[in-house]
Amino acid sequence: MNPDRLSLTFAALGDTTRRAILARLSKGEASVSELAKPFMHEMSAPAITKHLKVLEKAGLISRSRAAQWRPCKLNGEPFREISEWIDIYRHFWEESFDRLDSYLKTMTAKTSKKKGRPHGRKK
Repeated sequence: MNPDRLSLTFAALGDTTRRAILARLSKGEASVSELAKPFMHEMSAPAITKHLKVLEKAGLISRSRAAQWRPCKLNGEPFREISEWIDIYRHFWEESFDRLDSYLKTMTAKTSKKKGRPHGRKK
């Protein structure tokens, strides 16, 4: 994945309004007015349009025109790319935790052996 595209995607996901729009679109296509409706008491229609443009520029949504209706829909590709990028770090952390687990088991075994040794003087 192009690092610039990854930056655009994460920047787009960094806003709660845009994440809410994506959550709505995960249920199916919606018009701009349908997407704007839950936010109209908080922000203007032009502000919603700006959010949609950010999502569109990041490739997370696409907008089309069907007569009077302007549907927006979710694009899955950027989410797949993010998932692949995150998987690299998931593997790193899993390996790190596996090493830590092995180390702790070794330390526990050593501690158990020391506790099993009788106290007192050696002969």
